[in-house]
Amino acid sequence: MPLLMLGLYAACNEEKDIDKEPVYDPTPYTLSLPWYFPDGATVPSDNSFTEEGIALGRMLFYEKQLSADKSISCASCHQQEKAFTDGRQFPLGINGGQVNKNTMSLHNLLWVNRLNWDGRDTSLEAQAVGPLTNPLEMGLEDVNEAVLRLQATEIYPPQFFAAFGSDSITAENLLKALAQFERTLISNQSKLDKYWRDEYEPTDLERKGMDLFYTHPEASQGIKGGNCGDCHLGPFTGGATDAFNGFHNNGLDQDNDMEEGLAAHTGNDFDKGKFRAPSLRNIALTAPYMHDGRFNTLEEVLAHYDEHIQMSATLDPLIQEASNAPIQSGEPIRLHLLPEEKEAILAFLHMLTDSTFIEDERFSNPFTP
Repeated sequence: MPLLMLGLYAACNEEKDIDKEPVYDPTPYTLSLPWYFPDGATVPSDNSFTEEGIALGRMLFYEKQLSADKSISCASCHQQEKAFTDGRQFPLGINGGQVNKNTMSLHNLLWVNRLNWDGRDTSLEAQAVGPLTNPLEMGLEDVNEAVLRLQATEIYPPQFFAAFGSDSITAENLLKALAQFERTLISNQSKLDKYWRDEYEPTDLERKGMDLFYTHPEASQGIKGGNCGDCHLGPFTGGATDAFNGFHNNGLDQDNDMEEGLAAHTGNDFDKGKFRAPSLRNIALTAPYMHDGRFNTLEEVLAHYDEHIQMSATLDPLIQEASNAPIQSGEPIRLHLLPEEKEAILAFLHMLTDSTFIEDERFSNPFTP
């Protein structure tokens, strides 16, 4: 009888052990997108959304072990309250390092297929490698340095199993999880969104600004415009996504002072000085402005387009041909906006602020109580 009892006990324990085996059963995540958002949202076929993958990506986004000295995370330069920018001209990396490009806002990235100011990366998975391993940013020797650190923790191996079916952490899955989280950063609660959904009636000043923003001026026909919407398209207020049509030389510098921009990626002199036209959503929260953060205020940005365009070989034709006064050959390029027109455009730009987005707990630091 004792032997029989022992056998039953052992069998029960085996059943309990089987019950404890983790089960890989990820939960698909479905995005609900507004009807007025454009087509073209892209999710890689080898990195579909799951609840577990997004939760892991959120943890990694705020994880300081992803920097060489464990002092900063992705969120150090992409701060939610600043629409995932940092308020600095140039981001501050480990040991005080600085790259010479302004931090780009993160939102609605499902529709962005050329990342960074110069468009050199075509996926979020690939883009993340740059800041992780740049000595001036997070400074890892390679992504595997972070993999070894996370593997040695108690919390991350189970999270990776839940997301990808294996608790052996890989660089590929680390990058996939980060990308899944970033693709969920959807901004769609600004006044402009509510206007599109018939939930908000713009003030007269905002409506005037909206009209100016989206209108290309034609002085010969008496059409007034701010010429913004030629590059910042539709409800996204971002650049075109076909090929490199969303990249423009917006007249910041003359030929001798100009950065390479898109040309650094394509090797084509025709692309010199061209940078990605970013979405202007939450623009009131993301100062300073331009790829090099040279302008501190939106008023300075408007003054640039109105009065300080610099002529160069690759200056965008949409800027060269835009003016609210007859264009005279050889004269500087000017928009000739009136003060009240600038005020209206500024009012419209403030319509793009999405307060819900910057307070959404789904995007906040999961390690903060």
